[in-house]
Amino acid sequence: MVPIHTAPIRFHEGEKQMRSLLRVPDGDNPTSPGLSPYARRVLHISSLLAIGTLDAEGRPWTTLLGGEPGFARSLGQSIIVVKTLVDRTFDPVIGILLGDKKDGEVHEEKGDGRLVSALGIHLATRGRVKLSGKMVAGALGYHTREADADESGAAEVQLVFAIQQSLGNCPKYLNQKQIVPSLPEPLLLSDTLPLPEPALRLIAKADMFFLSSSNHESNMGTNHRGGQPGFVRVAKNNAFESVLVYPELSGNRLYQTLGNLYTTPQAGLIFPDFDSGDALYLTTTTEIVLGKEAPTVLSRSNLVVKLHVLAARFVKNSLSFRGDNLERSPYNPPVRYLPAEKAIADAQTNNSKVVHAKFLARDRLAPTIARFRFSISDSEASGRWTPGQYVALAFEDELSVGYSHMRDDDPKSLNDDFVRTFTVSSSPGELPEDEFEITIRNVGTVTNFLFRQNVRTGLEVPLKGFGGSFTIQQGSKGMVPFVAGGIGITPLLAQLHTLDLARVQLFWAINVHDIGLVIDTIERCPELGASTRIFISRLSEQSPPESNLQIQMLEVYGVHIATRRMVASDVEGHRDGSSIWYLCTGGTLRESLLAWLPGKTTVYEDFDY
Repeated sequence: MVPIHTAPIRFHEGEKQMRSLLRVPDGDNPTSPGLSPYARRVLHISSLLAIGTLDAEGRPWTTLLGGEPGFARSLGQSIIVVKTLVDRTFDPVIGILLGDKKDGEVHEEKGDGRLVSALGIHLATRGRVKLSGKMVAGALGYHTREADADESGAAEVQLVFAIQQSLGNCPKYLNQKQIVPSLPEPLLLSDTLPLPEPALRLIAKADMFFLSSSNHESNMGTNHRGGQPGFVRVAKNNAFESVLVYPELSGNRLYQTLGNLYTTPQAGLIFPDFDSGDALYLTTTTEIVLGKEAPTVLSRSNLVVKLHVLAARFVKNSLSFRGDNLERSPYNPPVRYLPAEKAIADAQTNNSKVVHAKFLARDRLAPTIARFRFSISDSEASGRWTPGQYVALAFEDELSVGYSHMRDDDPKSLNDDFVRTFTVSSSPGELPEDEFEITIRNVGTVTNFLFRQNVRTGLEVPLKGFGGSFTIQQGSKGMVPFVAGGIGITPLLAQLHTLDLARVQLFWAINVHDIGLVIDTIERCPELGASTRIFISRLSEQSPPESNLQIQMLEVYGVHIATRRMVASDVEGHRDGSSIWYLCTGGTLRESLLAWLPGKTTVYEDFDY
């Protein structure tokens, strides 16, 4: 019989090392010996159970089983039983646990039993519990839904585990889904490297994966990682190597998974496709990257895990469930990109000098829009910007309130580095060499902070650098259309002095409350007026009383005014004269424009940093 220990559980050496590296205060390990009452309750309502184990070579693998709540349940004395449908043919974990056992043949573990770990999870309520222990017994048999069960590659599995450790986990980063059972009909599509295109598409759309790790062969852990679709990035995928990377987000600071990866750098993963039932199974070696090296692997990150794929299986319809999306976690941060995908400038990466930007002046242009001027403490270290670039400013020292486990009043702040990128709206040469301007809307934590600042406070923030390349190429002939949505005018502002404005066609969609920004732009560059078409939305009797006067002022400059939203016919008449269109709008308008401009080359800025 597998022993169930009752002594307090201590952090192992890998967990201690990670907690030390990340400067976590000493504390007790909250993991419970055996199956705690809380773990038993969560397990009984779980509709998913991720299971991890080691193969004959000591490599970890992970599977994800599903069914009606109760398919995994406690039998008492920390023994649990799992009964559900599985992919009997290609699921690596089922193959490891039950090998070539025939239907109805019971497999009983000898000695202490095989090392296993599990994660019971109920995505509809964001409940989850971690389990670790040993396998006791298991069997495969015909399932009762279909007569040709074995021909489909599906079988009913029964697994018995002795749970030695359990721990309840918080709901952060769990994207809610409604799980419904489904019959697996597995078909192996690939078991070689590099990863095939369907597997890459699954990684790109995944908003969660499950991974298992071990502390040598003494114990295992299985857990979940979640985020926005695309939070896992493919760094390499060729005939020589396949490498994935993902950010480790703010958690409970127990570092159980990272502690395992510290002592035993390998992990087994499954990427489930909740729509189709497809699954990507991976076993990998791992590398923990932290501190200043982390953003060189994944932008805006301070803790990253690199996964070097050793073996992979991509199986069509391998899963015994489907999942309908409900609500994504409010704690999910924006996707963090590879530096090669979207490099965030850092003037201090290769320079020991600390560069700061000092707040000099603010001009309010509209109720929620203002122009801010800054000076640079060391313009040689920061480098010069070119028109169309952004500046990256860091506000962590001003806005961070330190670590907390949960923060329901402001969930996104837990993983916020408070670095923001703003398009530089001034032109080189327009101001002294050590000054620049940004024109921004008050839409979030950082911008709200800036709008509340008094110039006399002398605010200084670290300047990380200048980057981006949203440059308008006009050429020697033909019109250049630029479509802006609200504050999306800023890339054009810095480039006006470089363009022949007679060959610029500006389409600008704005809210009635933002007319002040338009007036400021045209007054600073009157020759742009005749080339500008403004589409003003939300103009009504309740609009600011000065709106009509402002519209008349714009008409004096030759601006064409339409008091409605932009529609397809507004751009259709200009399609033939221009092959390249520049867009800087919100996502909804951009999607419409792409549909309105078939066959045209579009260059756009999306601000998804």
